[in-house]
Amino acid sequence: MSFQSASDALARFTVIDLTRARAGPSCVRQLADWGADVIKVEMPPAPDRPFPDFADRYDSDFQNLHRNKRSITLDLKTDEGLTVLKRLAERADVLVENYRPDVKERLGFGYEAMRAVNPRLVYTSISGFGQDGPYASRPGLDQIAQGMSGLMSITGAPGGGPMRVGIAIADVAAGVFGALGTLTALLERETSGEGQWVQTSLLQAALFMLDFQAARWLMKGDVPGQVGNDHPTAVPMGCFRTSDGSINVAPMPNAWPRFCAVLGIEEAAADPDFATPAGRLAHRGRVNAAVQAALLARDSASWIDLLNASGIPCGPVYGVDEAFADPQVRHLGMAQTVASPELGAITLLGQPYTLSRTDSSLAVAPPECGASTDEVLAWAGYSAEEIDGLRRRNVL
Repeated sequence: MSFQSASDALARFTVIDLTRARAGPSCVRQLADWGADVIKVEMPPAPDRPFPDFADRYDSDFQNLHRNKRSITLDLKTDEGLTVLKRLAERADVLVENYRPDVKERLGFGYEAMRAVNPRLVYTSISGFGQDGPYASRPGLDQIAQGMSGLMSITGAPGGGPMRVGIAIADVAAGVFGALGTLTALLERETSGEGQWVQTSLLQAALFMLDFQAARWLMKGDVPGQVGNDHPTAVPMGCFRTSDGSINVAPMPNAWPRFCAVLGIEEAAADPDFATPAGRLAHRGRVNAAVQAALLARDSASWIDLLNASGIPCGPVYGVDEAFADPQVRHLGMAQTVASPELGAITLLGQPYTLSRTDSSLAVAPPECGASTDEVLAWAGYSAEEIDGLRRRNVL
């Protein structure tokens, strides 16, 4: 198939994309941006659903999730549609889906059914709660996973009640872990010659993202709570006001005396209550009060210059617009432009890592629904007459 690949890194792999919403597309985006030939399977448009899988195909969210792919239409609720899907799977390397476990089994494209078609297929499933267990059939959304994982209980100011993280962290993390699992299975296939079933869920992803907070409970029985902008275990580390805004400061434990010298609070460095990390943690309120009073004396830019010159980690607190205007962010190339036939030049998020020899790029804007249907089906062995027949029967 002719396709403008985004990279050479994964260009030898073909991926069938049955995902919707955010977690699944976040997974497939990782593969597409590194060059995999991704075939996005969408329901055929109808008068009541001009954009079948998304509220608005030209919205920034859809555009950001579905770049570097091609699109076909296929009604998976029909027997003929399932037959076409299996024919595609015979030639593919990966299939990614985020249907509820019972739904995909009912429609006939569960793991065992697709494995029978192609034993080398890596089949990746992303769900709300897992493929089995007491909650397997429940619909899962990011906010539900945030609450059930404990993440909301440690986010926000003390006593403020549970607080949702400001991004779809469970969705995106599950997508990234799904992509990592897919690549792991592809590497293993080089040895075994067989594909396998990769499974992750929003709940697992959110729990894993707890990281050291989860370890505090698992190893010590310590149930962490809300500490707002302060660090749970390190003092002073957090967000403080300046004369014109706020900055984050994060002095390492051995830099405490140096930090105090820059702020002009040598008396705090000499206070025996603050001499050790444990002491500063025990007296967090007093430490923070001294730091806060000092930081109000200058503007944010002045403090950032002074602290960085002394090797004290610190940084501004930006709005999203300010973040993308920062010179380091510009240097890293996190905002990249791609030409869209429908929208003109659009700017989307780039990949957050680079390879020294193999670039990733925004090569192709999100395709029109079904733009590659004929080309992909021809690759799968269908004749022009057969494709016309499928279209007349509303399979495509």
